[in-house]
Amino acid sequence: MRANFQEMAKNTTEEAKSVKYTSESSIDSVKKELGPMGFIGVIAGAIIIIGASIYFILEQGKQKKNANAQDELFQAQYYFEQDSLDLAMNGDGRNLGFLDIIDIYGSTSAANLANFYAGAIYLKQGNFEAALDHLNDFSTSEVLAQGRAYELRGDAYMELGQYSDAASQYENAADAVDDKYFSPAYLFKAALAHENNSDNNAALRAVSKIVDNYFGASEYNEARKQKARLEALTSR
Repeated sequence: MRANFQEMAKNTTEEAKSVKYTSESSIDSVKKELGPMGFIGVIAGAIIIIGASIYFILEQGKQKKNANAQDELFQAQYYFEQDSLDLAMNGDGRNLGFLDIIDIYGSTSAANLANFYAGAIYLKQGNFEAALDHLNDFSTSEVLAQGRAYELRGDAYMELGQYSDAASQYENAADAVDDKYFSPAYLFKAALAHENNSDNNAALRAVSKIVDNYFGASEYNEARKQKARLEALTSR
């Protein structure tokens, strides 16, 4: 019996060596056939395929998560439009509010938009620091929405008495949109913030930009009047 065990152990060892030798021989054969660069290329290709597969799986999961978040966002937007701000912010027990959407779906475009709405609500409620926290977390390539977000940031800074920061946000809004329909109003707000900050020269530059760049805007004539007034103040 002992001899049988010894014989089995010997056979197993020899089989393992044979498998190892075969495996190593196969790899050596591939290396020999492809050459060093070709072998590296095969390994690199395998890594790329694995990486692409992982990316595809993650991207599919991300798209599904964003679709779910968009569904949740719809009801919160409805409450916002109805001025039911508490329900929009915190949900109604069946549907999520903006804050929960941000917490649960934080990496999605729906959560990004929820930050905009949450910031706007906090601004309406007079919670200016919280408004800035959420508005600063919002960003988009859609220029009108981004311009509006800059404006709301500026409004929050104005309420906090941080006039220089407010003016900067209003100017960002004007630059983001850059048209005669929205930019002049943002620049007027910037001029007011600069005046509150006792910087008449900066206020003059803001209204001058309306006169120079946005002829035909509804604010154009008023901008010319304010420019004349500010020129008189800065020349004293």
